[in-house]
Amino acid sequence: MWFETIHPFEDGNGRLRRAIAEKALAQSLEAPTLTALATTINRHRKAYYAELQRASHSNDIDDWLAWFAAIVLEAQARTMDSIRFTIEKTRLLDRLRGQLNARQEKALIRMIEEGLDGFASGLSAQNYRTITDAASATATRDLADLVELGALARVGERRYARYHLTIATGASAIDHGWE
Repeated sequence: MWFETIHPFEDGNGRLRRAIAEKALAQSLEAPTLTALATTINRHRKAYYAELQRASHSNDIDDWLAWFAAIVLEAQARTMDSIRFTIEKTRLLDRLRGQLNARQEKALIRMIEEGLDGFASGLSAQNYRTITDAASATATRDLADLVELGALARVGERRYARYHLTIATGASAIDHGWE
């Protein structure tokens, strides 16, 4: 907090602040750490700067520490979800090896590349056609096959149908929009 408040450099303060925070966490555990701290702070960027502004006006940093601790816990949970997602996507792709056509593989890889947050409202048939350059009837068949293979789950009907990855990560399913 003090480093960011001082803001000693013209550029790079945020990157250095994240490195300092991650180093301090690793030192407190006396072991290297793997956390999505920078990503989590970026997800809460406005709140981060608001909390920082509030804390920099007094020497009482209890509220800042409580807020930052919550961010660290969220980062740890997100890191665990990310690790589970990586394992499960590998299992899914291994299970489907040799069963997908090039279009299906391209669309599935595209969805997986979006990571934990995925397609916010799911993959539509139109999105599939855009990604794969498939005709409408081909897209419908391909998506139905992906559902049958257990790669995707379908929600909704006809033009409102959306498809979500069926990758589970521990206690919660990463279903790209149902969280």
